[in-house]
Amino acid sequence: PYHGVDATLRGLAGAAEGFGAASIGGLEGDTYPVTNLLDDGPGSLRYAAARDEPLWVVFNVSGTISLASPLRVTSHKTIDGRGQRIKITGNGLLLQSCEHVIVNNLEFERGRGDAITIVADAKDVWIDRCTLSDYNDGLIDITRRSTRVTVSRCHFYQHKKTMLISANPRHVGDRNIKVTIHHCYFDQTQERHPRVRFAKVHLYNIYFREWGVYGVRASVEAQIVSEHNVYEAGTSKRAFDYFIEKAPDSDIAVAGSISSDGDVFLNGAEGPANSTAFLPEDYYSMNPKVHPAGKQLVRVIRETAGWQNIPLPGSSSVKVSSISFSKCLDQFPFDFRKATRVLMSTTVVITKRLTAQPEAKFRSRKSLPDHGDGMVELTNSGVGSFTRAA
Repeated sequence: PYHGVDATLRGLAGAAEGFGAASIGGLEGDTYPVTNLLDDGPGSLRYAAARDEPLWVVFNVSGTISLASPLRVTSHKTIDGRGQRIKITGNGLLLQSCEHVIVNNLEFERGRGDAITIVADAKDVWIDRCTLSDYNDGLIDITRRSTRVTVSRCHFYQHKKTMLISANPRHVGDRNIKVTIHHCYFDQTQERHPRVRFAKVHLYNIYFREWGVYGVRASVEAQIVSEHNVYEAGTSKRAFDYFIEKAPDSDIAVAGSISSDGDVFLNGAEGPANSTAFLPEDYYSMNPKVHPAGKQLVRVIRETAGWQNIPLPGSSSVKVSSISFSKCLDQFPFDFRKATRVLMSTTVVITKRLTAQPEAKFRSRKSLPDHGDGMVELTNSGVGSFTRAA
């Protein structure tokens, strides 16, 4: 998945599949280099993540960051671990009441609480290529009305309560939660892959290997779509599990629902789906790239899930007049003529292509000539940023 997102530094922005597809992270901000492994202070990850302005956070160092308390990540941040090997320990990341956050290519190991907490109306979040293990609560928790989240290409191991989506049957506001999980590797973890209440969750192209208690649990009103996943049982054979709970505004206690399409069940794994859940295509602006489950998928996931030793990419830009913005599309090696959206930062102008022609006009909040000449940076995901010339 995501072929080409590593071609440019900001190629991740807007490139997630599924419910987190709108997340642009810190696309509209400056690049901030983390220069030390301290818990706080200038040059630290905590210092960058807490700032009010959008930032694309990269690392000039490798090593372990030991957190004395949860690290709060504010809106419009990308924490980009490509090019280095950064391990978070002690505590985890707290994404609370924020939006547009991308966390990419980090390791989380041995901490208190959750490795990543997404809570209190957080939205438009993408967690990608992270390796997570051995926290004393969850590895990723998504709760309290947080929504439009994608978790992709992550490796989970040495853990019990892996991923929780909605923490309590009393939290009826969690009916708005929507999460996509794909191309992940649940590697001999015990349970909650994930455990879901209320939410709509799409699982595809995941390798579940030898879970300890159960694979996926559907609790009160959950709707889970399982497509083309590999469920390889160990001692426990329960790939799908159902748990009855009662919401305070309901007359009866119910479990959730799981639908299964194209899943492969190995070593006696038992995965009877109990009903039809929601249709992802009714919610996604574009269909995800779902591949058949089988040995090839397992090989790909083993190789690509979790932290990757990949370089930090550069960026591509070209100087143009904003009046001829559409013409600059022809100056890039990628096919931008099919792009449906271009996001221009600094001046905070969002435009949409009106036709598929290279000379197409754009609709924007302000007329493009108002912004003068500048630099347009585009990625092969069809997302770009505009910076006014000095």
